[in-house]
Amino acid sequence: MSHLKFLVATLKPHGIQFLVKQDVARKVFLQSQRYVSSGATEPFLSGSNSNYVEEMYYTWLENPKSVHKSWDLFFRNANAGAPPGQAYQTHLPDLSKSRALLFQSHGLAKTPGKAEKLVEDHLAVQSLIRAYQIRGHHVAQLDPLGILDADLDSFVPSDLITTIDKLGLYGLHESDLDKVFRLPTITFIGGDETALSLREIIKRLENTYCQHIGLEFMFINDVEQCQWIRQKFETPGVMKFTNEEKRTLLARLVRSMRFEDFLARKWSSEKRFGLEGCEVMIPALKTIIDKSSEMGVEYLIMGMPHRGRLNVLANVIRKELEQIFCQFDPKLDAADEGSGDVKYHLGMYHERINRATNKNITLSLVANPSHLEAVDPVVQGKTKAEQFYRGDTEGKKVMSILLHGDAAFAGQGVVYETFHLSDLPSYTTNGTIHVVVNNQIGFTTDPRMARSSPYPTDVARVVNAPIFHVNADDPEAVMYVCNVAAEWRNTFNKDVVVDLVCYRRRGHNEMDEPMFTQPLMYKQIHKQVPVLKKYADKLIADGTVTLQEFEEEIAKYDKICEEAYTRSKDKKILHIKHWLDSPWPGFFNLDGEPKSMTCPPTGIPEDMLNHIGNGASSVPLEGFKIHGGLSRILKGRLEMTKNRVVDWALGEYMAFGSLLKEGIHVRLSGQDVERGTFSHRHHVLHDQEVDKRTCVPMNHLWEQQAPYTVCNSSLSEYGVLGFELGFAMASPNALVCWEAQFGDFHNTAQCIIDQFISPGQAKWVRHNGIVLLLPHGMEGMGPEHSSARPERFLQMSNDDSDAYPEFSADFEVSQLYECNWIVVNCSTPANYFHVLRRQILLPFRKPLIIFTPKSLLRHPEAKSSFEEMVSGTSFRRVIPEDGSAAHTPNEVKRVIFCTGKVYYDLIRERKNQDLEKQVAITRLEQISPFPFDLVKEELEKYPGADLVWCQEEHKNIGYYDYVKPRFRTIVNHTRPICVWSTPNSLALVGLHLHCLPTMISPFPFDLVKEELEKYPGADLVWCQEEHKNIGYYDYVKPRFRTIVNHTRPIWYVGREPAAAPATGNKNAHLVSLRRFLDTVFNLEAFEGKMF
Repeated sequence: MSHLKFLVATLKPHGIQFLVKQDVARKVFLQSQRYVSSGATEPFLSGSNSNYVEEMYYTWLENPKSVHKSWDLFFRNANAGAPPGQAYQTHLPDLSKSRALLFQSHGLAKTPGKAEKLVEDHLAVQSLIRAYQIRGHHVAQLDPLGILDADLDSFVPSDLITTIDKLGLYGLHESDLDKVFRLPTITFIGGDETALSLREIIKRLENTYCQHIGLEFMFINDVEQCQWIRQKFETPGVMKFTNEEKRTLLARLVRSMRFEDFLARKWSSEKRFGLEGCEVMIPALKTIIDKSSEMGVEYLIMGMPHRGRLNVLANVIRKELEQIFCQFDPKLDAADEGSGDVKYHLGMYHERINRATNKNITLSLVANPSHLEAVDPVVQGKTKAEQFYRGDTEGKKVMSILLHGDAAFAGQGVVYETFHLSDLPSYTTNGTIHVVVNNQIGFTTDPRMARSSPYPTDVARVVNAPIFHVNADDPEAVMYVCNVAAEWRNTFNKDVVVDLVCYRRRGHNEMDEPMFTQPLMYKQIHKQVPVLKKYADKLIADGTVTLQEFEEEIAKYDKICEEAYTRSKDKKILHIKHWLDSPWPGFFNLDGEPKSMTCPPTGIPEDMLNHIGNGASSVPLEGFKIHGGLSRILKGRLEMTKNRVVDWALGEYMAFGSLLKEGIHVRLSGQDVERGTFSHRHHVLHDQEVDKRTCVPMNHLWEQQAPYTVCNSSLSEYGVLGFELGFAMASPNALVCWEAQFGDFHNTAQCIIDQFISPGQAKWVRHNGIVLLLPHGMEGMGPEHSSARPERFLQMSNDDSDAYPEFSADFEVSQLYECNWIVVNCSTPANYFHVLRRQILLPFRKPLIIFTPKSLLRHPEAKSSFEEMVSGTSFRRVIPEDGSAAHTPNEVKRVIFCTGKVYYDLIRERKNQDLEKQVAITRLEQISPFPFDLVKEELEKYPGADLVWCQEEHKNIGYYDYVKPRFRTIVNHTRPICVWSTPNSLALVGLHLHCLPTMISPFPFDLVKEELEKYPGADLVWCQEEHKNIGYYDYVKPRFRTIVNHTRPIWYVGREPAAAPATGNKNAHLVSLRRFLDTVFNLEAFEGKMF
C-alpha cells in the first residue's frame, strides 16, 4: 500500500501535465464487474485534480483496458519505475532495476506478490466504500412502521456487506476483517485516523449510510459537492447534540403534537388535515429557519399543501391561536371582503424575532388551493422578486422552502417544471429547500400504484439536488439533516430535498376511514408509539430532562391553547385580510382600501415619445454588429417616430419605456418573448460576430430608470405563469407580463388561472396586477393557433349580466375595482399603450387579460398617431364610429358592435359596399367589466338602427354569450341583439362548457317544451346552487327563451356572480343557500320586475 501511495503521490502533478499535453480530458467510467460498483465516477477536473488521477490509477490497476491507451502506457511505464516526466514516452530503457529499487524503498523488495495482493485488497476496500456511498440508502432503516421499503423494493444490493459471505465479491475473507487498511481520500469515516480495520470500516459505513438516514448524492457530477456531503455525514461524532438543543427539540415536539391533540379534542368532527404521524415536521422547519437565520437569511417564503398547514401557521409562522381556533366556529360571520377560503388553504405574513439567533426574520406562507403542488412556482416567483428588489443576487437574504406530499411530489408535472426553473438566470432563487412529508400513501392509493420510480423524490435528481431520506421517528436525525440542508443551500446555492419518511395516523382527513383500503398499514399505525413519547422517554432515561419537566412543558402549552380558545369565542367576524400572505405597506390606506377612486390620464409628453422612439431605433453599444434584417426594422421604427406614428411593437416600447422612467420595474416573460413569436419585438439584440454578446436597448433609455427584464422562459406554461404570478405578488410597483406563444397555450396553465388569478382576491384578499398577453385571431392557422378562448375568461368574470348599474362620476374606476379581472381586446397600438400604463396608474391592482393580435402587428392600418398618446389622453373602453355615419346618426340603419381584429375586415367590406353612411361600427376595447355607460350612449345615438354583434369566432366560443345579456339589460329587452357567426364545436371547431352534465347538453328542447306547456300560467324559474356566472344559467337561459319565443321570462334564482366558485365560510354558505331557497318559493318574488 505504501508503494501505491508513493506512486500516486509521484504521479499526480505529472499526470495532470500529461493530460494537458495529450488532450485526453474526458470522463472515464469504470466497467469492472468484480470490485467496482456500478455508477459514474466523478468527472475529470471538476474538483480536485489529484483525486481524479488517483482514481484513474486505481481503475487502471483493476483493468488496464478500461482506461484510454495513453493512460495505460503512462501507468505501465510509471509502475515499472520510469521517472514521471518520461512515463508518457513509448520507448524506454529497461526499468526492472528501477522498479526493484522502488519496491525496496518501501520495504517490499522481496515480496512483490504480497505487494500486488495488498494493492488489490485496498482497491477492494475502496470499491466497498463507494458501494455504501452509492447504494447504502437502499437498506437504510427509514420506515417508522417497519413494514415498507422506502424505495418500494426489498432487494438488497449485492455489494453491501449485509452478510459475511458477501466479502467474497471483493476478494476478501472473514480473516481480513481485522486487517488494517489505509483509507482513500473519498471518505471521511476515519476522522483523524488514516487507517482502520476492515471490521471498523464496515461498521462506520453501516452507521453512516444504513441507519435512520439514507443519502442519495453520488449522482452529482461535482467532486467538491460530493466531498462536502461525505464529510458532513461520514465524519465520526458529527451527529451530537447538546442537552440544551435536545430540550429545545423536545419542547418543539410538544407544541407540534399537543396542538393537534387540542384540535382533535375540541373539534373531533371537523376536517383539519392534521400532522399526526409527522409531528417532527414542525421542529424540522424551525431548525431550517434557525440555521438559515444564523447564516444571514432575513426573509423565508414557504409553500405547502393542506396537511399540517394549521400547525405550521401556529407553531412556525406564529399566527395568533385564537385567529386559528375561531375558524372552526360555523356561526362566525364573514367580513365583506370576498368569498374566503377554507382554513387549511390560508396563508400568512409575519415579522418577528428569531429566538435562536435573536435576529429579525420575516416569514410568509403563501395561500394555496387544493391543487397540491400548484403553489410551487408561485413561491419561487415571489422569492425571486423579493431577492430582485433587495439586490440579493446570491440569495443570501431571501430563500424559499417548499413542502410536499409524497404522492403529489411524484405525480404532479408542475414539480418537474418548477425544478427546471431552478438554474435559469432569470428564474433561479439560488436554491430551495424541499421538505417531503412522505406518508407512504396518497389518499387511498398505495405508493406502488402511484409512481414508477423507487422514491417519490427521484424527480429532484434531474437538477443534481442531493436527497436526504430520514426516518421521521428519529427527531435528532431529522434535525441534523435539516441543519445540513440549510448549510448546503447556503454553500452551493442549489436545491436540496429532505424526505421525511413517516406515516399518516388518520385517514386522508379526520372523517375518512383508512382501514377500508390499507388494513395492514393501519393496524400497525394503531400500535405505533407517538414520536413525542419515544423521544421523551429517551431523554428522561439519559437524564437530559426529568418527567416533571416534561409534564410541565405539556401543561404550559395546553394552557396557552385553552386561553386562546377562550379568547376565540369573542370573535364575531372573520376578516380574510388578517390572513394576507403578501401585504403592500403604504399602497392602500389603513383599512386596506384604495387611497382614491380615480385614475389620471395615461398619455405622456411628446418629447418623451420621441426619446423612446429614438432609443428603440438604435443600438446603444459601440462596435455591436446586428443582423441586416434587424437594421431594416430599426430604420422603420425611426421613420415611424419621425412621422409621429407607432405600430404595435413600438406602442408597447413606448408603454414600457415610459414606465421605466417613472421608476416602475417592467418584467416580460414567456416563450420566445425576447424576439417575439412573430418576430416583431426584438427587445434583445444579438451581436452577429461575438457569441453570447447581447444588448437590451430599453435598459439604456434614461440615466436614472428602473430595470427592464425580458426573458425567454423554458417551454412551460403552468410553471412559468405561476412564477410570474408570484413575482407580481411581491410589489404593486412593477408591471409583470406573461406572454403565451399562442393564446390557446394558456390552457396548460389553466390551474393557475382558475385557482389563483381569477379568484385570488375573492379567496385571499390578494391584489395582483399580472398581465396576460394572449395572441388571438382567426387567420386560418388551425384549431390550436387561433383562439385564446376569450369565452373562458369572460365566463369567469364576476359582473352580473342582469344588473343595470348606476352611473356616477367615478363609474369607470369603481367598476374596475369591483371586478375580479379586466379583459380587453385592443384594436389600436395607442389603446394597447394606454391599457398597459393604466395597469400601473390605477390606485389598486387587478389581473389584466389582453387578447393581442397577430396579423395586426404589421397591418398598414393598425397604426396610431402620437396625438392618441400624448399628455391628456387615456385608454378608450369603447371606440365609437367617427366616420360619416356618426355625422348623420338618424340615417344609420345598422350599428355593428365588435372587438379586435375583425374591425379591419368590417371597415374594408363596408367601404367596398359603399355603406359608410348607413352602417356605424363601434369597437368594444374593454369587454369586461362591460362598459354599460358608453354602450348606452352609442345605442341612444342611433335610435332607429338594428343592433348587431359581429365576431369572427364561432357563436359559442367568442364574446357573444357574454355581451348579449348585457346589451339586453341596457335596452330593457326592447331591441334584439343579433349575431353574425355560426356555432361550432372546435375553436375553429370546439365547444367548451363549464362541467355540464350530459342531460343538459345537448339541451332537451322537446321535453322542456312539454313541461312549459303543462303549466301555462306559472312563473318559470331556473334554480342552481352555483354562482350565477359559473353554473348552468348562461347556457340554459337562451335555450328556454328560444322555446317560449321570448314571451315568458325564465327567471334566475341562485347565488350571485362571483370570482370564486364557492365561499370558504360555512355560515356565508348557509346564508346564501337560505336566501335563494326563500326566493325560489316566494310566488310574488318577480311581480313588478322587468326581465
